[in-house]
Amino acid sequence: MPDSPISATPYEVLGVSPTATQEELRVAYRRLLRETHPDTGGDSARFIAVQVAWERIGTEDERAVYDRGRGTGTRHEWAPRSRPHTQDTRPRARSYGHPGGWRRERYLSLMREWVGRGTEIDDPYDPKLVTSAPREIRRILADALAEEATARTLADLGIGFTIWHDVATWSSDEKVDHIVLGPTGLFAILSDDYGGPVRARRGELIGEALDGERPMAELSARAKALSRQLRVKFSALLIVLPDDAIPEPVVALGSVRGAAAAAVRQSHVGALMREGLPGARDVGGNELFDVRTRLQSGIRFA
Repeated sequence: MPDSPISATPYEVLGVSPTATQEELRVAYRRLLRETHPDTGGDSARFIAVQVAWERIGTEDERAVYDRGRGTGTRHEWAPRSRPHTQDTRPRARSYGHPGGWRRERYLSLMREWVGRGTEIDDPYDPKLVTSAPREIRRILADALAEEATARTLADLGIGFTIWHDVATWSSDEKVDHIVLGPTGLFAILSDDYGGPVRARRGELIGEALDGERPMAELSARAKALSRQLRVKFSALLIVLPDDAIPEPVVALGSVRGAAAAAVRQSHVGALMREGLPGARDVGGNELFDVRTRLQSGIRFA
């Protein structure tokens, strides 16, 4: 996941400091090759990641190019996007709230605190600054970008859908990233980026990148709080992830309190909204109008 702020740097993959000597890099690389080689029982994904890391910083020249590149903006543009002027006149979904806004504010606050109060930050989205920050700060920015990417896809669903972003749950300072209402159901959605692949087990996502998190359990708890406050019943709970984080476009996670649960690739979320999720209850007719009214009058934003 090279375009994500939370992607491991070559130094992190090799388990060394950015100030390590070339000999320390070489020793770490050779050790990890032995440990991760599939022929000796290692993980093939880690084996490839180690090789890619070495290709980027394995020699002094390559390392110098990589270190300079982190500060030139050659990686993903992480600053907020301005809304482009467009001639597209197709009807778009009705949308409320500010996708990624809560996490953007949190990111800027923590970044200023980490750099040091009173220290001027010329560009809080400078790739060199971002990749040098602690993982928890990079993760917040990565999730903000994920929310914004999902919001752009959802906006193209058309006027049959209504979307609320950054919805407060009342139960904590956490939130549901997106609530989507349309003829295929009422969806509670988290958009996340863990910086690595995940897989399903017993109705939950697991993997080294999660570091003990239980995202579906968290989404379920937040959706339950919203259901009680808004007097609605969700058709499905979705976790939207980068395309290379899960092995299939949709990974079923069973059912949670009567709502179908799944992880879905970011590129597939639009199609899933239009087609519906197997096991999710449709919402139509007068019920659609009634649910929209309850949501519109009761939702509060983070």
